Amino acid sequence: MAAFMSRFTYDLRRRAFSMWRPLAVLAVPAGLLLAPDFGGMVVFTVCVIGMLMMSGASLVLLGGSGLLLGSGAVMMVVIEPYRLARWTSFLDPWADQFATGYQLTQALIAFGRGHVTGTGLGNSVQKLHYLPEAHTDFIFAVIAEELGMIGAIIVVLLFTLFIARAMWIGRKAELAGHLFGAYVSYGIGFVVAAQAFINMAVSSGLLPTKGLTLPLMSYGGSSLLVTGIMVGLLLRTDAETRHRPRRASTPYKPRHEPRLS
Repeated sequence: MAAFMSRFTYDLRRRAFSMWRPLAVLAVPAGLLLAPDFGGMVVFTVCVIGMLMMSGASLVLLGGSGLLLGSGAVMMVVIEPYRLARWTSFLDPWADQFATGYQLTQALIAFGRGHVTGTGLGNSVQKLHYLPEAHTDFIFAVIAEELGMIGAIIVVLLFTLFIARAMWIGRKAELAGHLFGAYVSYGIGFVVAAQAFINMAVSSGLLPTKGLTLPLMSYGGSSLLVTGIMVGLLLRTDAETRHRPRRASTPYKPRHEPRLS
């Protein structure tokens, strides 16, 4: 996506319907992930839509695409009984706290036990076979239990700082003419933002239960490896922008200027 947007920046900004090409590419992984991993599809979609927004694509068409995708997501929830059950349990988890609402109620208990300062690092009770997937999907609830409200707020602020820094690196690269690095940085920022927001919102009961890990914190070797690679790409983009603050060519003109006779 970053390669496409860096090559066709002018088309995306001046020709509204040129954005159908990246959306068509998005449809392939989104279609493959739709049934087995609905949360992964959401992260993919947020990343691409956010990159298109940062590239200057038409906000009207992006809004229409967002409404269309949102309608499709609602339909996917309605036609699958287990997804509909997750939605109903999310709205009132205490109504069936030993079945569909079990994970969320145990997470909320962990938040309640943490209070302001927490029970102490390593002293969580909920992670001892009470809260399912406490080391991956619901690790934020364990953090809130052990470190309290203060620790949870610090984690949120750290992720906010990471995302803001990624966007700032992308903005500096864009102003310097390094469009590929800029859009890679934007995409990484949106991926981490979507994944972290969904994970923390699910753990705190703001969104229905969805199996997404918390970047850099949840257990898992492959997740940590990929996130480390993304951090390395951010550092590389920042280093290249510092070493070459300006490029000769401007990205805001078409690649082939018409000749004047």
